Amino acid sequence: MATAVGSQTQLTPPRRSLFARRRSEAAMAWVFSAPAIILLVVFLLIPFLMAIGLAVTDQRLVPNLNIPTRIVGLRNFIRLVDDEAFLRGLLNNFYFVAVVVPVQTSFALLLAVLVNQRIRGMNAYRTVYFGPVVTSMVVVAIVWTFLYNPGEGLINAFIHTISFGQLGPYNWLQNTKLVFPAIMLLSIWQGVGFQMVIYLAGLQEIPHDLYEAADVDGANRMQQFIHITLPQLRNTTVFVVLATTILAFKLFDQVKVMTNGGPQNASMTTIVYAIEQGWGQLKVGYASAITVVFFLIVLGVSLIQRRFLREERAVE
Repeated sequence: MATAVGSQTQLTPPRRSLFARRRSEAAMAWVFSAPAIILLVVFLLIPFLMAIGLAVTDQRLVPNLNIPTRIVGLRNFIRLVDDEAFLRGLLNNFYFVAVVVPVQTSFALLLAVLVNQRIRGMNAYRTVYFGPVVTSMVVVAIVWTFLYNPGEGLINAFIHTISFGQLGPYNWLQNTKLVFPAIMLLSIWQGVGFQMVIYLAGLQEIPHDLYEAADVDGANRMQQFIHITLPQLRNTTVFVVLATTILAFKLFDQVKVMTNGGPQNASMTTIVYAIEQGWGQLKVGYASAITVVFFLIVLGVSLIQRRFLREERAVE
C-alpha cells in the first residue's frame, strides 16, 4: 500500500507539469490567434449581422428625417424572386462557375505538368505564367478592354489576320452574346497561374519511385499520368476546384471595370448588382438582402467543400 501511494506521489508532479504546459500552450495559441479572430469578428461577423438586420428594413444610404426607416420583414427577399436583374446576375454567376472552373483547372494542371520539367530556364516560364496573378485585376481589366477594342484591339486584329479578313471585327464588350465569354477568357488567363502553383506543389510531392516502377512495367507517359499523377493529385484537385468555385462566385472587379453589368444586364453578377443597389440606388436594405443571399450561396459551397474533404480523408 505504501509503495502504491509512494508511486502515485511520484507521478503527481509530472502530471501537474504536463497540465501546466498544456495550459501554457493553449494560452499562447489564443494570444497568437487573437489578431485574426478580432479581424474576422470586426470585418466579417459584425458586418454580416448588420446586413441581416438591414435586410429586413427599408434603410436608405442617405437617411431622411421625414421618412423614418421601417421594418419590412421579408419583403426585400420576396422582391428578389421577381427581380430580373438579380436573377440574371445569379444565373451568370453559376454560368461563370460552370465554365471557368473546369477550364481553368484543366489548363492549370497542364501548365503545372509542363513547368515541372527539369529543363533550362523553367523558372522564367513559371514567373511568366504566375505574373498575371500578382497583377491587380483592375489593371488587367483595363488592359484587356484595350485588347477587346473593336477598332484597334489586338484580339480583333489577330482574328482578322488568321482568318484572312473573313472574320471580325467584333464588338466584344457591347455584344450581349460575346461580353460574358470575353470576361470568362480574361478571368481564366488571369487566374490560371494561381492554380498552376498549387498543382506544381502537388506534383513535386509525388514520390519519383512510382514513375520509376511504372517505367520498369512498360507504362508510357499517358498511362503514368492517368494511373499515377491524377490519383496522387486527388486532394489537390479537390482543393483547387472548390477554392476556384468560391472565388468565381465573387466575380466583381473585371465586370465593374469593363462593362458595369451591361449591355442589357448581359454581364451582370450578384455582387455588381448589390453594389449598384446599395450605392447607386441608395437602397441599403435591398442591397443587404442580396448580400445575405450571396453569403448563403458561398456558405453552401463551403459546406460542400468540407464534405468532400471529409470523404477524401475517409478514403485515405
